[in-house]
Amino acid sequence: MVVAASVVVAVGTVTGMMSALDDRARSDEAGPPEVTRSPSLQSPPIVPPPSPSATKSPAPASPSPTSASPTPKKKAGPTPSPTATERKQQPTVVSARLYRHPDSKVLAWVRDNAGDPRHAVIASRIAAQPAAVWFADFTPATITARVRAVTAGGSASGRVPVVVPYAIPDRDCGGHSEGGAPDLDAYDAWIDRFAAGLGSGDVIVVLEPDSVAQSECLSAAERADRFASLARAGRVLKAANPKARVYYDAGHSGWNAPGKQAAWLRQAGAASTASSDGVFSNVSNFHTTAAEIAYDRQVLDALGGPASLGAVIDTSRNGAGAPADGEWCDPVGRKLGRAPTLATGEARIDGYLWVKLPGESDGCRGKPGTFTASYAYDLAR
Repeated sequence: MVVAASVVVAVGTVTGMMSALDDRARSDEAGPPEVTRSPSLQSPPIVPPPSPSATKSPAPASPSPTSASPTPKKKAGPTPSPTATERKQQPTVVSARLYRHPDSKVLAWVRDNAGDPRHAVIASRIAAQPAAVWFADFTPATITARVRAVTAGGSASGRVPVVVPYAIPDRDCGGHSEGGAPDLDAYDAWIDRFAAGLGSGDVIVVLEPDSVAQSECLSAAERADRFASLARAGRVLKAANPKARVYYDAGHSGWNAPGKQAAWLRQAGAASTASSDGVFSNVSNFHTTAAEIAYDRQVLDALGGPASLGAVIDTSRNGAGAPADGEWCDPVGRKLGRAPTLATGEARIDGYLWVKLPGESDGCRGKPGTFTASYAYDLAR
């Protein structure tokens, strides 16, 4: 979703070359890898559907797999503009501790398009960064092996992988990213198999984006059942690998009030160290790092758990903050955020992660979920 690159780019030169390019093309999109192969350490994980945590308004009809209208999420206003310090902290150095999985759509595009004038910028500023690996399909027979492929790669390289289980039933409330397990019993069994692939090394688990923040579409009873299943999931994951750090869905700073979000998170097990290491926010969204730091600390304070609980923030596309009109679908003018790292220098902020891979379209700049070079280039230059 990420080998450090040794390429040094003259961005102004590349920008000039770009003026003659259009978005035709074989060279502009890379779709998801084939997922029907037998699992092995080289098999790519399933890739996520488009922008699961984008702040949505009801969308017009699109060629999505479902004809149902997506349930709108709270439309967020803009966050404060990034500070001068934030603007200077665009990604330049790859973290020495986070893992970059060798199978991703951006890497496939980079391998296949060496002659594209956008290649050097995309390779050095996006493909070289470590990023999360999503598991968005319900495939119980292969999930253990595919998770193990990622965690084993991280252990072998001495780096920390970030994995995203994304198969909760009624995912995305019937929106663009709908899907998941058929019911909670099946989900619980899938999580057991997911946990079996975590190995014994350090690993970060971003547990089910949107599963808490977007639960208002469920009835009170359905929500309670989901939260019980999420609490169980955290316990299972941490029991399978005591080094696993599990983070729960806090939405983002433009969505639910901190107190409301914390109350739901408490029900979902996020306040207990038996199941949780804290919360995550801003997945697939655009709110500034400063806004998310303030919001996450408010959520953690309201959550009331032990002081050891922290937060991780998706900084992949938040370098310019959220758009003023609340647009969620590949909005123009966005930029890469801070480079992924586990050394933030901020109290209770455990990491800046790239959970949503920059350049993977929300469905407006390219087909949903595909890597779209024109979008990636605009984010990176």
